[in-house]
Amino acid sequence: MNNEVSFEYGENSHQHARLEKNEYTIDYEINGILSFNELLAISKGLNLISEFYDVHAACMVKHNGIGSVALGAVLADALQKIVDANPIDFMDSIIVTSSEVDSETIKFVKDTNIIVAPKFTKSALEKLNSHNIRYVLIKTPLKDYKQYLPDDTKTTPLGTLIQSPNSSELNKDTFKILSKQKPTEEQIEDAVFAWKVAKHVKSQAIVIAKDLKTAAITQGLQSALVEFALDYSCDMSKDAILASDMPLTVHDVNVAAQGRIGVIIVPEADKSIVDKADKYGIVLITTGITNILS
Repeated sequence: MNNEVSFEYGENSHQHARLEKNEYTIDYEINGILSFNELLAISKGLNLISEFYDVHAACMVKHNGIGSVALGAVLADALQKIVDANPIDFMDSIIVTSSEVDSETIKFVKDTNIIVAPKFTKSALEKLNSHNIRYVLIKTPLKDYKQYLPDDTKTTPLGTLIQSPNSSELNKDTFKILSKQKPTEEQIEDAVFAWKVAKHVKSQAIVIAKDLKTAAITQGLQSALVEFALDYSCDMSKDAILASDMPLTVHDVNVAAQGRIGVIIVPEADKSIVDKADKYGIVLITTGITNILS
């Protein structure tokens, strides 16, 4: 790989931009030319998909935002789920996967997509090359991906802010079930899945998920978060998980109950939230972990 790549422009057409590679850069191969914004989006998808390196996972990224995420028994199942969850945005999105793209998986990929994976079968590569579909082969094992995450640096006129990367993991000592209603094993799996997705979307986020598939992802909103997410998920919110990166209000729990949410997972909750969850028979889980992402 070249150590420096220049772009026609950065996030906006009036910004100069370049890519610099160093010893912390993962090993990858690109077929085609990618823009500054496309590389940003790919990085966003890889950050999330590395949470699921040991299962068949897929996520869709659009305009540097996570559009849908799913796990499947095989990768094609995960792709079908993310298409079902967000079919319109999928059409010209970036697809990032945790496992090998094969002849079944490649059927979902369109000429307008970019696909990122740790491995491609020969038949998948033949279709990609014959249709001039851009792809990225990630050669560094995804299980090692987090070792390459650099310090988070934000340069401001007030000075450079530097913090370690967000490597939060659920902790059995802080993971608590506060409600009278207890979750099933499947609900716990869905709750962990939804929490991992919420970790990688912009703060003020609500993720609604069920059967290891996102039904709605809202992020960066300052108000009416739960209402917006439930409106988007429609009937898929019944008995689903609602994950939030911020504590919820009593009003939020009332709205969740109207949407027939089955489980809420949040960083923390006071007695009024616990009482309200118990009133509606909703499972309430707290993690003791906040994941603010600006």
